[in-house]
Amino acid sequence: MSKIALVDDDRNILTSVSMTLEAEGFEVETYNDGQQAFDAFSKKLPDMAVLDIKMPRMDGMDLLQRLRQKSSMPVIFLTSKDDEIDEVLGLRMGADDYVKKPFSQRLLVERIRALLRRQDVMDGTAPATEAEESKVIERGELRMDPLRHAVAWKGKDVSLTVTEFLLLQALAQRPGFVKSRDQLMDVAYDDQVYVDDRTIDSHIKRLRKKLRTVDSEFSAIETLYGIGYRYNEE
Repeated sequence: MSKIALVDDDRNILTSVSMTLEAEGFEVETYNDGQQAFDAFSKKLPDMAVLDIKMPRMDGMDLLQRLRQKSSMPVIFLTSKDDEIDEVLGLRMGADDYVKKPFSQRLLVERIRALLRRQDVMDGTAPATEAEESKVIERGELRMDPLRHAVAWKGKDVSLTVTEFLLLQALAQRPGFVKSRDQLMDVAYDDQVYVDDRTIDSHIKRLRKKLRTVDSEFSAIETLYGIGYRYNEE
């Protein structure tokens, strides 16, 4: 049974969403603000966190930043309808996805299940569905081990979230071939889940930034404007 942490200062959301998730077979922990959640996470991390952005004491951005210093567990942000800047910033900081309020609880459940399934594959606790998913990928200076969820560039480890790993894997599997945003969406999300182009773009920007932390000259992921992205083996 996967443990989901739900962090929101809206008690109605905490009550209704936790009831839905528990009915779907999840164990749910609820927290009224980021500080309360962080104190609990310092003792034991859940399998996934669903965070509101705007909360008292410690907001979702601050909580995510602290989480990413110790864990790459999946994180979904809950954002209000007009929080476009917060959505992009959250993705760049390490969130795997976001859901806008008001939201369909069924959609939230599907996104949670999709990310948990992928996390299981990356952790090696669930079998890969295809041979390629478990095969070590070596492309120039890049090495990816899907079963260990391990990535190295020029021999230096790079910590990626599940979504970032899947996008890099999709690009690196076929160097020189262009992947459209729609194709990358299919890789990173279930068919039932719709995301717009900005979400994929934000993930790619964050992926590049992480690789540039170990190599400031990293340029293997090329943008083809209006088309998509391509991995160029160096």
